[in-house]
Amino acid sequence: MSTQNQPITLEEINQDFSLVHTASLSPDAEHAIGFFSGKKVPLEMHRVTTVKRLYLKDIDTRAASIESAGNNTFLLDNRDVFLDMLTDSGVNSMSIFQQAAMQTADDSYAGSATYFRLKNALNYVFGTEHFLPAHQGRACENIIARTFVTPNSYVITNYHFTTTKAHIMNNGGEVIEVVPQTSLDPTYITDFKGDMDLDLLASETARVGRENIAFVRIEAGTNLIGGQPVSLANMRAVSKFCREQGILLVFDASLLADNLYFIKTREETEKGKTVREIALEIAPLFDIIYFSARKLGCARGGGIVSNNVELIEKMKPLVPLFEGFLTYGGMSVREMEAIAIGLVETCDFHVISQTAQFVEAAVDLLEAKGVPCVRPAGGLGCHIDAMRFLDHVPQEEYRAGALAVAVYLASGIRGMERGTLSEERNPDGTDHLSAMELLRLAIPRRAFTLSQLEFMADRIGWVYENRDLIGGLRFVEEPAQLRFFFGRLAAVGDWPQKLIAKFKKDMPSQV
Repeated sequence: MSTQNQPITLEEINQDFSLVHTASLSPDAEHAIGFFSGKKVPLEMHRVTTVKRLYLKDIDTRAASIESAGNNTFLLDNRDVFLDMLTDSGVNSMSIFQQAAMQTADDSYAGSATYFRLKNALNYVFGTEHFLPAHQGRACENIIARTFVTPNSYVITNYHFTTTKAHIMNNGGEVIEVVPQTSLDPTYITDFKGDMDLDLLASETARVGRENIAFVRIEAGTNLIGGQPVSLANMRAVSKFCREQGILLVFDASLLADNLYFIKTREETEKGKTVREIALEIAPLFDIIYFSARKLGCARGGGIVSNNVELIEKMKPLVPLFEGFLTYGGMSVREMEAIAIGLVETCDFHVISQTAQFVEAAVDLLEAKGVPCVRPAGGLGCHIDAMRFLDHVPQEEYRAGALAVAVYLASGIRGMERGTLSEERNPDGTDHLSAMELLRLAIPRRAFTLSQLEFMADRIGWVYENRDLIGGLRFVEEPAQLRFFFGRLAAVGDWPQKLIAKFKKDMPSQV
């Protein structure tokens, strides 16, 4: 085991794992691979070794299923779903090396060797010395918010995520978003729509007072505005500002894999660097980094890392209180072994390129059929712009949620609403209308094929041609918080029946 002052080697990370895939970290791993014809097709840099049978049930069965689920795709039974594009969280395909590593787990409550292998893997990727484990990303958010957010404090972020905002608000804080207005325009083209507006950051800091800011937060791959990345140049500028102001800077690295791909391929100054070199430049810019390993690492878990021992000591007591002992933090040690390998594989350009390239292919297929999507294609999944798709449906009737229902009826594909339904109500009880109304179709890493994307585009293209038949939704059971997870809704009118009748007329022999 290396000491803190010695560099961590790949061999040390995998000291109990003889099948480690070192070839993925060679310089040749980042060479461009394309087609002689010039055709733009994502090339899978893997071979399928294990498969899961899928079932596409008939449209009448789908209609009964979504009605039983309260027109909320979260409440569908997975057995009633054909292609599950709800999320990339915890459903990315593992590599054979991750699966093999799970067999080496040290199943101890305290002092497990597995913990130190994961800690070393995090050091390898981020260069951080201290690690607090947690069962997933929102558990990290809970620990960070409870430690640093106080009543009437503020968190400035490029853009919020649902659970992040909920934890901040639950601790008496308020969220301030500082992405440029152009980042909220699905048609606006720029490489890094997740970047903070530096002038707005400065003005908002002056307005509320730096002493009232709990922390500034950057989310890599801003989830709710289309998986849009943040440039390394912007991270550097924000870090410089926060250090000059004496403000804590926190990084949500859950979608870092996609963001690393975009930095390397879109940011001119970074193109000659390896993926790991870029990651090692990012980490020192932040005081605290947290992540969901369900996304970063492709296994179920999460954690907080830092080189600031004082900050770690402030957060540490909450780990055994809410998560578990300090060397497992609520995670299965088998998953921890898989995360360690998954983190190292994140340094492989051809591993992290898979989602971004498939998302771009999906967006191209959809837009060829006229379906409006967020551009440029980001990470995580393709995002359909329900604001344009269903411009005849009032925003208060949850356009993106209604579109999710229509897509499921036509295809058996489960997507996730990312719009007004995902927001909390205003204090006066009115809906907080979201700046964007998106249907997110997540594309987990190495999970789908191009023919499945073709099917998706074909059926959604049909929905688009028949969009005038679609109406809105209204709540019949509405939780006070995070209502999009388990709220139940009803259709406004009989539009689902009309859409089903048109489907049967247009595709009488299809399910």
